[in-house]
Amino acid sequence: MDDFFKQWSEAAYTTVGFFWMALWAFVLGYIISSMIQVFVTEKKMQETMNENEGKSVLLGTFFGFISSSCSFSALAGTKSIFKKGASFISSIAFLLASTNLVIELGILISIFLGWQFVVGEYLGGILLILISWVLIRIINPKKLIERARKNLEHEDDDDNSEDSQNWKEKIQQESNWARVARKYKMEWSMVWKDVTVGFTIAGITAAFVPDAFFETLFINSGQGNTDFTFLEILEHIIVGPIAAFLTFIGSMGNIPLAALLFGKGVSFAGVMAFIFSDLVVFPVLRINAKYYGWKMSLFILFLLFTALIGTSLVLHYSLDLLSLLPDPSQVTIQDKEHFKIDYTFFLNIIFLVISVYLVYLGFYKRTDVDHKMSEMAPKSPLLEKILKYAAVICYVWLIGGLVIKFLIR
Repeated sequence: MDDFFKQWSEAAYTTVGFFWMALWAFVLGYIISSMIQVFVTEKKMQETMNENEGKSVLLGTFFGFISSSCSFSALAGTKSIFKKGASFISSIAFLLASTNLVIELGILISIFLGWQFVVGEYLGGILLILISWVLIRIINPKKLIERARKNLEHEDDDDNSEDSQNWKEKIQQESNWARVARKYKMEWSMVWKDVTVGFTIAGITAAFVPDAFFETLFINSGQGNTDFTFLEILEHIIVGPIAAFLTFIGSMGNIPLAALLFGKGVSFAGVMAFIFSDLVVFPVLRINAKYYGWKMSLFILFLLFTALIGTSLVLHYSLDLLSLLPDPSQVTIQDKEHFKIDYTFFLNIIFLVISVYLVYLGFYKRTDVDHKMSEMAPKSPLLEKILKYAAVICYVWLIGGLVIKFLIR
């Protein structure tokens, strides 16, 4: 029993430490995302993304890059631009870019995993788009695309009216910064449950799950082992998405888990596949089916999973060829002193002060004309309820563990 309480306290302390390490990155990332979504005009987005194929893919990638990293927001945005005339491939480019090329995700990966994974994330996002583009050109699913557009015809059009101000005029008005504040609040409301559950699972995994479990799940993994055969790497790539599917957490919440997997000896390719997997889980499959029908939803699943496998293999062997594959020993987040006075401490204080100011703006500087917020995909009420209760349980678990660590033991 004493061992259990010790592991409980360490799990809770590790979870809070993980979040403290990442706090400034979350705040900075969501501030940037919120500013872009308020100040950058997207008035011609749909019409420009239906022009020549190369340009539309480039624009889809760019608009995805400046959007939110929330998968549900990305799904709704993809549906919206596809419905309003954007080509299928540019819509897929937008979807992949908005979940893999966003700024906040890169910052978080740099904290937990290092620069090789940041390079892998951004190059991988581009590779995912290129491989999907090639597959769509080869398969040419015209009937599926036509049927998917018909499935969206019954939906009411949104109001797309935008003011005529450019971003330079907008940025000088306090009312627009109040809109940034409300958008910032919305970003957090979309991810708090996923982040809470994801970071708590990471802490529990670090404290309770033995290395032997990972060595069984991911063939030939283990601390210090970096020599994998092609079939072993392929197995890691396939098992990575399965592990992501079982956690049911978005990409931001999964990064500490990805760091733990790499620290336990899972291959670079397997970890990248795990990070890329937020669009091949069941909630996403269900939402796409609601939008476009089950045939198109399964086709998108096939498309993204195939691109994921190809991308992970290319990244792994490219870095290996250049002798740049990261060493699992570089990931020591479990053993770090999370709360020492260093750059993380000061950055967290600065960005917490900024958050307080944004909360003030959001609550006390309301305007009559509110900024149109991004559409959200229809989440499953059951899944949301489960995640909400799970988050509450996580908070109880964390408080209990911290009480044991600092007040009892």
